[in-house]
Amino acid sequence: MDDGKVVKGRGADRQVANRFLRHHYGVADWSGIDEPELGVDQATKLLPTFPRSILNRVDSPDLPFTWSLNPYQGCEHGCSYCYARPTHEYWGYSAGFDFERVILVKREAPVLLEKALRASAWKAEPIMLSGATDPYQPVERQERLTRACLEVCARFGQPVSVITKNALVLRDIDLLAEMARERRAAVAISLTTLNEDLRRVLEPRTSTAANRLKAMELLAAAGVPVYAMIAPVIPTLNEPDIPALLRAARDAGASGAGYTVLRTNGPVEPIFRAWLQHHFPERAAKVIAQTSALHGGRMHDARSGVRMRGEGPFALQIHRLFTVMRRRIFGESSFPALDRSGFRPPPQGQLELFPTGEG
Repeated sequence: MDDGKVVKGRGADRQVANRFLRHHYGVADWSGIDEPELGVDQATKLLPTFPRSILNRVDSPDLPFTWSLNPYQGCEHGCSYCYARPTHEYWGYSAGFDFERVILVKREAPVLLEKALRASAWKAEPIMLSGATDPYQPVERQERLTRACLEVCARFGQPVSVITKNALVLRDIDLLAEMARERRAAVAISLTTLNEDLRRVLEPRTSTAANRLKAMELLAAAGVPVYAMIAPVIPTLNEPDIPALLRAARDAGASGAGYTVLRTNGPVEPIFRAWLQHHFPERAAKVIAQTSALHGGRMHDARSGVRMRGEGPFALQIHRLFTVMRRRIFGESSFPALDRSGFRPPPQGQLELFPTGEG
């Protein structure tokens, strides 16, 4: 266990035990990874993995989509609060350092997606990229799996939405704009803070707020519907900035916004608590107390219907502030419904998933 050692560019400062394993196993061979600022045991490791399917049915009533697609598992962005960290435990890894530096790469994702879309039972329901990872995290620059999946969706007329906190999404503006013209694509960009000093430690390998706002602006100008996700709302850290975040998103071209509050389920809690104590020791007790006030006295909350918004007087205060400011800034707009009426599987044999050149 490399507990308690703060690493530049990482959100976690420790491994945490995998609740499903009696013994913890990490990656021993970190050779061949070019990250000179990190020690050999801290650099990112890419591991190919070979799932049998790529679409995940989402049954949660808290989420506005039915299907998600994750080209990767784990996320190098390094957000200490990330709700998806526990998913790494199902793959045999830790939700701590492993989640950020052991990235599982599903290189067959485009082929598996095409297979799923050709199934007779498929009804062309919108797909969310991603849900348990960020589809535009740094590894996407070289792997290009998100782009390849978008290419499949474009050929099939399959509606798709994207959620990311990385301006790399602009690389695929050609595909997204093409699909948006037929109401088959939309993008949600997570906007957590306008304070770069906070962003640098809160979300260490994400795009800056300025670059995310620029991405919103360029996507909107290209005709792609853009939605801002103020998520998570963290008491005392970014919660007072809700009005400023909404205005910045509106000014950048976003057509609406949503939010969720912080919850730190399972292994996320000790990771986030340690992060707080290191970066904001003077505010840690207040953040913990107010987060707990949102979730019945605990920092974790898995209850459907309340986990995303919280409950109690403080949750109501946040909800009222967000709702009033959103209505004032955006009116009654909401995330656009995508059109699946144009779904058409192309003839068999059109398997040009990785065309030459940039397009």
